[in-house]
Amino acid sequence: MKNLVLGLLLLFSLSSYTQNNSCKCCTENHDAFDFWVGEWEVFNKNESVAGYNSIIEVQNNCVIRENWKSAKGGFTGTSNSFYNLKKQQWEQIWVDNQGGVLHLKGNRTGNQMILKTDLETNAKGQSVQHVVTWTKNSDGTVRQYWETITDGKQTTIAFDGLYKKTE
Repeated sequence: MKNLVLGLLLLFSLSSYTQNNSCKCCTENHDAFDFWVGEWEVFNKNESVAGYNSIIEVQNNCVIRENWKSAKGGFTGTSNSFYNLKKQQWEQIWVDNQGGVLHLKGNRTGNQMILKTDLETNAKGQSVQHVVTWTKNSDGTVRQYWETITDGKQTTIAFDGLYKKTE
């Protein structure tokens, strides 16, 4: 009887170990952007509605998929965000219905996820970098602040929105 109890205990321990290791994306690094997951109404700085964002986890929690729709209609976009274990960084690939594409990379620092593009050259020959910061606020809202930096000095705010959960 003692051997049976020890055998069952060992089997339970191995089963528990296997179940815990079956989720390859269930790590602290993979969870760093979970504060953005949800159904959101997004507001501009003037408190008008900018749009709606549905953000879900897919692929066994390995990918955060965003589906954006502007409030005025006509502009939509989708991103896939994921923690790249090999590079030890977060990456986001954004594609919209206007042909816009961004590939952002970075990590979470404190209550902020900060992702940047590589330096690019625009049509005028200037270097351009996009920096997008998502801030997890204590009241459950999320602020998205997108800057475009030209020639390393001129900063333009491309978007400054406040996410409020709808559910």
